[in-house]
Amino acid sequence: MKMSKYLAVLILVLATFSCASNWQVVEASSAKIPIDSTTDRIADKEYVTYLQPVTTQINEELNVVIGQAAETMATSRPESLLSNLASEVLRDAATKHIGQPVDIAIMNMGGLRTQINKGDITLRKIFELMPFENELVVLWLKGDVLQKVIEEIAAVGGQGETGIRMTIKDHKPQDVTINGKPLDINEIYTIATNDFMAGGNDKLEHLAAYEKRENTGLTIRSVFIEAVKAITESGKKVEAKLDGRISVEN
Repeated sequence: MKMSKYLAVLILVLATFSCASNWQVVEASSAKIPIDSTTDRIADKEYVTYLQPVTTQINEELNVVIGQAAETMATSRPESLLSNLASEVLRDAATKHIGQPVDIAIMNMGGLRTQINKGDITLRKIFELMPFENELVVLWLKGDVLQKVIEEIAAVGGQGETGIRMTIKDHKPQDVTINGKPLDINEIYTIATNDFMAGGNDKLEHLAAYEKRENTGLTIRSVFIEAVKAITESGKKVEAKLDGRISVEN
């Protein structure tokens, strides 16, 4: 009798999964659910109370001022104050990490998620600016591959970069130089960027065609934080400049 019951249950389970295997998703939809004051009414009050000490501590740490911005810095193409600053910070950090000069740094505009306003720079602002756990990496690219990367930069109207100068005309690069010298297609160049870009993402596919790659183990956020702190300790404000490294000719 027991065996019959077990057999019946087994048959029911198998039948259920057999039917389930024929299911198909025919429609799907999504919606944004804002996590703000409007969700307070459905919050688990007991859990909110439990987390309060941690929340308070985190807010105190994030609100610490680590520097001063000399002016408001935002992103725009073909170049911008914020993207110029970020790329220069990446190149300096990569140079220090590998112990030799890095030729170029490339920081995607989309990786900078807000602007830095004139005045206090807090840790919270840097986390808002760079919310992802992207890692600083160094790539070695042959010149002919770098030429294709530069063409991809020109095609999108510019990215954050340092070490490259060019004019964009009809979405194509002209008068390209690398640190003041014409690009040599047979040379091997070092490029500082983030691991997302190193995977050929954000329309820079040829960044993934590297000869060599070194992961630094440093997040670009931590590198940026340390750079702001170092500038502050030197008694200066954080600033950047537009120097025409990328220009657009109509």
